[in-house]
Amino acid sequence: MKLKNYITLSTITASSATVVVVTLVIFYLLQVSYHDGLRARGLELARVIAHDPHVITAVEQHNQNPTISNLNAYIESIRQRTDASYIVVVDKQALRLSHPNTERLNNTFIGDDIYPALRDGGEYSTFATGSLGLAVRNFSAIERNGEVIGVVCIGYLADKVSSVILHERLQIGLLIAAVYLLGLCGISAYRYKFKQTFFDYEPEFIVNKFREYELVFNSIRDGIVVVDKNMHITMINDSACQVLSMREFERHEYVRHPLSRYSSTLNHLLLDGDKVFSQHEVTLGNVNHHVNIYPLNIGKVFSGYVMAFFVNLTPNEMEKELAYLRSYSSLLRSKTHEYSNRLNVLSGMLQMENYQQAIEFVQQETDRYQLVVNRIVRTIADSAVAGILLAKFNKAEEMGVKFTVDQDSSLAIYDRNIAEKLVTINANLIDNALLAAWQNRKQVAPLVSLYISDRGPHIIIEVEDSGSGIPPHLEDKILDFGVSSKQGDETCGIGLYLVNQLVEYLNGSIDWERSGNHTTAFSVYLDKKECIYES
Repeated sequence: MKLKNYITLSTITASSATVVVVTLVIFYLLQVSYHDGLRARGLELARVIAHDPHVITAVEQHNQNPTISNLNAYIESIRQRTDASYIVVVDKQALRLSHPNTERLNNTFIGDDIYPALRDGGEYSTFATGSLGLAVRNFSAIERNGEVIGVVCIGYLADKVSSVILHERLQIGLLIAAVYLLGLCGISAYRYKFKQTFFDYEPEFIVNKFREYELVFNSIRDGIVVVDKNMHITMINDSACQVLSMREFERHEYVRHPLSRYSSTLNHLLLDGDKVFSQHEVTLGNVNHHVNIYPLNIGKVFSGYVMAFFVNLTPNEMEKELAYLRSYSSLLRSKTHEYSNRLNVLSGMLQMENYQQAIEFVQQETDRYQLVVNRIVRTIADSAVAGILLAKFNKAEEMGVKFTVDQDSSLAIYDRNIAEKLVTINANLIDNALLAAWQNRKQVAPLVSLYISDRGPHIIIEVEDSGSGIPPHLEDKILDFGVSSKQGDETCGIGLYLVNQLVEYLNGSIDWERSGNHTTAFSVYLDKKECIYES
């Protein structure tokens, strides 16, 4: 069954069931309410007649002389001005003093429901059969000097009551039927609109199409960003994520955020546009990109832009990129060879059964790591952050830079998404510090120190290095995309930019200063309310 037919059938079934239940409840409440109204009116009328002096006198005389009664004409005149089917007044012996049928005067009242009133007094209602048929009967005792001398009975025949209720039910039924038909018309209109909106496609087909489009969208090697007319990102593919933040943000984290938060250069291109197609050459980082901007119009209404950009490399730039990758590959091979040699040395010692020398060799390799490793394990509870600090310590050892972790450091365990962002912040700050300290090694012994703590309302990360500092002409824009004091590397200018983006995402702040010890310290403060502890 198609979805629109299923929804239509389900809606009609649910609506019909609701209408039936509501109608039955309304009919029942109408009947109960009408009967309650008859009882209330009947008891009130019986009470008034029971206190009528003319009625009291006539009943008292009839008790003394059962043949004398001129009350029937008086009672009938009252009945004709009301909606009561009959008004019967009886004496203490339950003999009728009034009745719509004069032939039944002075006969005994039919029904045992009158005797409680004759015996105990008071007033009440019953539903019983009399000489005229089934009726709602209301009784009120007639008293004289505290003694019950007779009873007034006000009756409403069931046939008459049923006809009135049937008439009311018919009117209510017609109203409910009209509302029900109106609902069916609304369902039909909804079904037609549903068909027009989805082009008679089924949800499974639409979902599959969206998945296909998403796969195609993300497989495009060119970066694509879609923004609305307020310059907020609505769609972005993986290639664009790679360019804007090296994929440190998930795609869903870009959505509904302003483009200026990730690239002021691209945002300015859109702001300067005239809602027409345009092409531009821009530099993102140290890499030139070709950007195509397409206005997005739905009908005749402008709703945003689609922006596609790709690297515009010259042959020389491609050659430099290839040379960089080759040198990096050579570095990896040399490191692999170095550790292979160490393993071979250890293997040889064990084969010659020089166990003590093997132990000393392993101890020599591990002693230099033990202090920092113990401190990281003891103070950093989050395994992801601890792992990246150990990795950076190893990198510092390879570079010949002394790397220390403050003994007062402390960090709890956080949600995986937050931990990944803390890893990126620490990794980029430490990488920059290691490179700055190493480049300034001829002037001062290279040193990098780290302090990280979350004891207070903020997560504090401080990285200090012995580098030469930030050039004065870059001080105001060192956190911008593509700005770096390093030369000759197309990937530089990204680290501090990513740190700044993540800090803003976590509602924090970043600052740096040149200390009196001729060191450079970067300080990051993150709001712990924006960070989720792991449960």
